[in-house]
Amino acid sequence: MPTTSDFERMLRKAALRVTRPRVAVMSAVHDHPHADTDSIIGLVREDLGEVSHQAVYDVLRALTAARLVRRIQPPGSVARYEARVGDNHHHVVCRSCGAITDVDCAVGNAPCLTASDDSGYDIDEAEVIYWGRCPDCVAATSAASGG
Repeated sequence: MPTTSDFERMLRKAALRVTRPRVAVMSAVHDHPHADTDSIIGLVREDLGEVSHQAVYDVLRALTAARLVRRIQPPGSVARYEARVGDNHHHVVCRSCGAITDVDCAVGNAPCLTASDDSGYDIDEAEVIYWGRCPDCVAATSAASGG
Protein backbone atom coordinates (compact mmCIF):
# COMPACT_ATOMS: atom_id res chain seq x y z
CA MET A 1 0.00 0.00 0.00
CA PRO A 2 1.50 3.38 -1.00
CA THR A 3 2.44 5.84 1.74
CA THR A 4 2.08 9.61 1.91
CA SER A 5 5.66 10.01 0.67
CA ASP A 6 4.85 7.68 -2.28
CA PHE A 7 1.90 9.90 -3.22
CA GLU A 8 4.07 13.00 -2.89
CA ARG A 9 6.66 11.43 -5.24
CA MET A 10 3.92 10.51 -7.75
CA LEU A 11 2.58 14.07 -7.73
CA ARG A 12 6.05 15.60 -8.22
CA LYS A 13 6.85 13.15 -11.03
CA ALA A 14 3.61 14.24 -12.76
CA ALA A 15 4.68 17.91 -12.30
CA LEU A 16 1.81 18.56 -9.88
CA ARG A 17 2.20 20.59 -6.72
CA VAL A 18 1.98 18.51 -3.55
CA THR A 19 -1.01 19.59 -1.47
CA ARG A 20 -2.81 17.95 1.42
CA PRO A 21 -6.07 17.59 -0.59
CA ARG A 22 -4.23 15.92 -3.50
CA VAL A 23 -2.49 13.47 -1.18
CA ALA A 24 -5.77 12.76 0.65
CA VAL A 25 -7.67 12.14 -2.60
CA MET A 26 -4.92 9.84 -3.90
CA SER A 27 -5.00 7.91 -0.64
CA ALA A 28 -8.80 7.58 -0.77
CA VAL A 29 -8.74 6.35 -4.38
CA HIS A 30 -5.94 3.85 -3.64
CA ASP A 31 -7.73 2.53 -0.54
CA HIS A 32 -11.21 2.38 -2.13
CA PRO A 33 -11.07 1.30 -5.79
CA HIS A 34 -14.10 2.28 -7.88
CA ALA A 35 -15.31 4.83 -5.30
CA ASP A 36 -17.65 7.54 -6.51
CA THR A 37 -17.02 11.25 -5.94
CA ASP A 38 -19.33 11.54 -2.92
CA SER A 39 -17.56 8.63 -1.22
CA ILE A 40 -14.17 10.18 -1.95
CA ILE A 41 -15.34 13.53 -0.54
CA GLY A 42 -16.43 11.76 2.66
CA LEU A 43 -13.10 9.93 2.97
CA VAL A 44 -11.09 13.11 2.37
CA ARG A 45 -13.15 14.97 4.98
CA GLU A 46 -12.44 12.17 7.49
CA ASP A 47 -8.75 12.73 6.82
CA LEU A 48 -8.55 16.53 6.51
CA GLY A 49 -11.70 17.92 8.05
CA GLU A 50 -13.69 20.39 5.99
CA VAL A 51 -12.87 20.44 2.28
CA SER A 52 -15.19 21.69 -0.44
CA HIS A 53 -16.84 19.52 -3.05
CA GLN A 54 -15.26 21.73 -5.70
CA ALA A 55 -11.76 21.18 -4.31
CA VAL A 56 -12.18 17.41 -4.53
CA TYR A 57 -13.66 17.65 -8.04
CA ASP A 58 -10.70 19.84 -9.09
CA VAL A 59 -8.18 17.39 -7.59
CA LEU A 60 -9.86 14.41 -9.29
CA ARG A 61 -9.79 16.27 -12.61
CA ALA A 62 -6.07 17.12 -12.21
CA LEU A 63 -5.14 13.58 -11.12
CA THR A 64 -7.10 12.08 -14.02
CA ALA A 65 -5.47 14.45 -16.53
CA ALA A 66 -2.04 13.50 -15.12
CA ARG A 67 -3.03 9.81 -15.41
CA LEU A 68 -2.45 9.21 -11.71
CA VAL A 69 -6.03 7.99 -11.36
CA ARG A 70 -8.51 6.64 -13.89
CA ARG A 71 -12.11 7.76 -14.22
CA ILE A 72 -14.62 5.14 -15.30
CA GLN A 73 -18.33 5.55 -15.81
CA PRO A 74 -20.26 2.44 -16.76
CA PRO A 75 -23.61 3.26 -18.41
CA GLY A 76 -26.23 4.01 -15.76
CA SER A 77 -23.60 4.72 -13.09
CA VAL A 78 -21.99 7.81 -11.63
CA ALA A 79 -18.31 8.43 -12.33
CA ARG A 80 -15.95 6.28 -10.30
CA TYR A 81 -12.21 6.48 -9.78
CA GLU A 82 -9.43 3.95 -9.43
CA ALA A 83 -5.69 4.02 -8.93
CA ARG A 84 -4.97 1.13 -11.30
CA VAL A 85 -3.81 2.96 -14.41
CA GLY A 86 -1.82 2.26 -17.54
CA ASP A 87 -2.44 -1.48 -17.86
CA ASN A 88 -5.53 -1.47 -20.11
CA HIS A 89 -7.57 -3.61 -17.71
CA HIS A 90 -11.34 -3.83 -17.93
CA HIS A 91 -14.28 -4.15 -15.54
CA VAL A 92 -17.16 -6.46 -14.77
CA VAL A 93 -20.28 -4.76 -13.41
CA CYS A 94 -23.13 -6.44 -11.52
CA ARG A 95 -26.50 -5.65 -13.10
CA SER A 96 -28.22 -6.14 -9.73
CA CYS A 97 -26.16 -4.26 -7.12
CA GLY A 98 -23.73 -2.25 -9.27
CA ALA A 99 -20.57 -3.80 -7.79
CA ILE A 100 -17.51 -3.30 -10.01
CA THR A 101 -14.50 -5.61 -10.21
CA ASP A 102 -11.30 -5.32 -12.23
CA VAL A 103 -10.75 -7.84 -15.04
CA ASP A 104 -7.45 -8.28 -16.83
CA CYS A 105 -7.39 -8.42 -20.63
CA ALA A 106 -8.85 -11.67 -21.92
CA VAL A 107 -5.76 -13.31 -23.42
CA GLY A 108 -2.31 -12.44 -24.69
CA ASN A 109 -0.77 -9.02 -24.90
CA ALA A 110 -3.64 -6.49 -24.87
CA PRO A 111 -5.65 -8.36 -27.53
CA CYS A 112 -8.47 -5.83 -27.31
CA LEU A 113 -6.18 -3.26 -28.91
CA THR A 114 -6.40 -5.06 -32.23
CA ALA A 115 -9.63 -3.75 -33.71
CA SER A 116 -11.21 -5.51 -36.66
CA ASP A 117 -11.11 -2.12 -38.47
CA ASP A 118 -9.09 0.67 -36.83
CA SER A 119 -10.21 3.25 -39.43
CA GLY A 120 -6.67 4.59 -39.49
CA TYR A 121 -6.54 5.34 -35.76
CA ASP A 122 -3.41 4.68 -33.68
CA ILE A 123 -5.26 2.80 -30.89
CA ASP A 124 -3.58 2.87 -27.48
CA GLU A 125 -6.41 1.90 -25.13
CA ALA A 126 -9.62 -0.10 -25.12
CA GLU A 127 -12.42 0.09 -22.59
CA VAL A 128 -14.43 -3.07 -22.18
CA ILE A 129 -17.21 -3.56 -19.66
CA TYR A 130 -18.52 -7.03 -18.95
CA TRP A 131 -22.03 -7.17 -17.47
CA GLY A 132 -23.56 -9.87 -15.31
CA ARG A 133 -24.46 -10.59 -11.70
CA CYS A 134 -21.93 -10.82 -8.87
CA PRO A 135 -21.66 -13.98 -6.76
CA ASP A 136 -23.56 -12.38 -3.85
CA CYS A 137 -26.52 -11.40 -6.05
CA VAL A 138 -26.57 -14.84 -7.73
CA ALA A 139 -26.59 -16.50 -4.29
CA ALA A 140 -29.33 -14.15 -3.03
CA THR A 141 -31.52 -14.91 -6.05
CA SER A 142 -30.91 -18.63 -5.63
CA ALA A 143 -31.77 -18.50 -1.91
CA ALA A 144 -34.90 -16.41 -2.54
CA SER A 145 -36.15 -18.92 -5.11
CA GLY A 146 -35.45 -21.83 -2.79
CA GLY A 147 -32.63 -23.18 -4.92
